[in-house]
Amino acid sequence: MRSVRQIKTQAHRRARRHLRVRKKVHGSAARPRLVVFRSSKHIYAQVVDDDRGVTILGASDRTEGIQVDGTGKTARSFALGRLIAAKAKDKGIAKVVFDRGGYQYHGRVKAVADGARKGGLEF
Repeated sequence: MRSVRQIKTQAHRRARRHLRVRKKVHGSAARPRLVVFRSSKHIYAQVVDDDRGVTILGASDRTEGIQVDGTGKTARSFALGRLIAAKAKDKGIAKVVFDRGGYQYHGRVKAVADGARKGGLEF
């Protein structure tokens, strides 16, 4: 008798994709990893040094001091990218590796990347 397959949820499939991306993307002290997490309402970004296993800095679209131009989640995501770039510049980080977190490089995830580039981070 054959065993019944487990149902793979959307979160499970995203976690698998994220592991596949993480095989190739690695952050170091010289070039840390910019990670994006997207929930249904908000978006979060962290800069991580994988060699030490330390989160250097992080922010979300709810962080104080974020300046949003326009309305909607995509505008908040772009502002988050600019904020994370400004915080990284203050810490002396100019180059990062972008980790899309298993999400499609589209919409809010792309807006974070574009905002970080506009803020002065180099990918």
